[in-house]
Amino acid sequence: MSIRRTIENNEEAGIRPSKTYQSFVAAAGGHRELNFIEKDVRNYITREVRNVSEQEDAKEFGKYLLRMKEKNQNFFFELQLEEDQSIKLAFWADARSRAAFEYFGDVISFDTTYNTNRYNLVCGSFVGVNHHGQSTLLGCSLMKNEEIESFKWLFQCWLRCMGGNAPKGFLTDQCASMKRALEACMPTTVHRWCIWHIMKKIPSKLNGYKRHADIEQEMRQVVWNSHSKDSFDRNWNDFLLNFGLADNKWLSDLYEDCHIWVPIYLDHHFWAGMRSTQRSESMHSFFNKYITRNSSLIQFVKQYDNCLGSREQAERESDAADFHTVIPCATKSSIEAQFQDAYTHAKFREVQAQFRGKTNCITRLKNSALGYSVYEVGEQVSSSIFNKFVVTYDSVAAEVKCQCLLFESRGILCRHALSVLSFEQVSQLSPRYILERWSKKVKRRHTHIKSSHDEPLMEPRSKRFDQLVFRSQNICEFASESKELTAILHRAYDNVMAEMEALKAKRKGTSSLSHEDANLESVNELQSPPRIRTRGRPKNRLGSKLEKQIANATKKKKTKVLSEVKVMFFKFVAIEFIFLVNRLANV
Repeated sequence: MSIRRTIENNEEAGIRPSKTYQSFVAAAGGHRELNFIEKDVRNYITREVRNVSEQEDAKEFGKYLLRMKEKNQNFFFELQLEEDQSIKLAFWADARSRAAFEYFGDVISFDTTYNTNRYNLVCGSFVGVNHHGQSTLLGCSLMKNEEIESFKWLFQCWLRCMGGNAPKGFLTDQCASMKRALEACMPTTVHRWCIWHIMKKIPSKLNGYKRHADIEQEMRQVVWNSHSKDSFDRNWNDFLLNFGLADNKWLSDLYEDCHIWVPIYLDHHFWAGMRSTQRSESMHSFFNKYITRNSSLIQFVKQYDNCLGSREQAERESDAADFHTVIPCATKSSIEAQFQDAYTHAKFREVQAQFRGKTNCITRLKNSALGYSVYEVGEQVSSSIFNKFVVTYDSVAAEVKCQCLLFESRGILCRHALSVLSFEQVSQLSPRYILERWSKKVKRRHTHIKSSHDEPLMEPRSKRFDQLVFRSQNICEFASESKELTAILHRAYDNVMAEMEALKAKRKGTSSLSHEDANLESVNELQSPPRIRTRGRPKNRLGSKLEKQIANATKKKKTKVLSEVKVMFFKFVAIEFIFLVNRLANV
């Protein structure tokens, strides 16, 4: 039983069978001390733990959704079924994710992945960024296909789940179906393609050219170091002319859609530091560690629960660190102290990185009038390269703006702006630059809600076993302190074992079923008593208790009267017999 429960628990936690077996080997002291091999562990998992038929799998998935809804009424799910009642589309989000959307639903990354289940349903995850810069799950989906209508259904469903509030920004991969569905469902949301996916395609799309390495390097330079839309247009055209790429269709198509992937066209919007869907992909990589293309739906949702739990725990640990510890300031700046007091540790470290980068900046005033100043900040990025940025400062409005758009896109004040503030001798930063989004002082409602986690449906015996093991751990730990205490526990075990064996022997051949142990499986195993066949009408019917008592009393009364009559009869017969004997004697 202990071996089986360990295998089941490890499978639930996503621990590989090989690791589980090695733990048994280590605990036993070697392979020879075990009476089973690794293949037996795998067979047990396949036969007992993962043994869910395709017919039962969808039912178990539906039961899971209902159990989660019963636990918390704010759990949300919707299914779209085919004519044969098979699952076509599914979406669900737990209560904690829905509450977290209130704080972290401004920017969403959405990505799909394959090979997560035996039905080839496409998995899609909605991912946001919390106040520590960590990924947080805001919903999960399964889709039979990636058609426009499927994405429309999914995005509309997700919007209903989140109270109809569309995010400000939405990141996806380069998918035309997603693009059209988003335009229809979230027309006011800024759509951004994952730049990482696009740049990753450069070698495969351009490796047919002789100077493909130079082409790739120049293209990256144009995309990342163009600090205005006009400069990007000029640099892009020069790039195409220099390498003879004006007729390349892939590059032409990319240029037409430059407004949804090139940073300079998008960074004036807030993106919480996201430029790619890699946050979604990191969630999918978590799934892919523990599930395969042969996994059942119920296995998938269990691992999704585990992922939710790990994200919740990471956030709680970071919240605790923010509350109990302080990161010291790296400079004497009062502005840095403002960020230290307000921001979470993770975001304050990003601010400190900008303060360190300020040392590589040279600030030069270009012109100033009526409190409005224009600066040129040169940043040394290597021994021979300086990047120049235009920074404006309005002393009346206490407003600073940099050409790099770091604050606008990430919510972190850049080193160029900090250099200008230092040059202007500003000691107190305007509250507009200390975002509540990254604050450690905000009491967020979702932190009081636990993420959904399905309780394992254990048999009564397994449940009792786990409870006994849990209680016995403290006893064993206490007894192991000395040989005397260990001996006492051994004697107690022997006595208890003898008592249990005696009780078991006494009850041998019989069994019972109480309301505590009963479940659907045990009830299904109940058998009817053997049938007794009779001829004709039964002689007696089953009467009530009162009727039986009356019948017994009447029977006793009749028996008493008959007894008295019999006594009188025998007395009479005896007298007659004696009289007859005397008469014969006289004759």
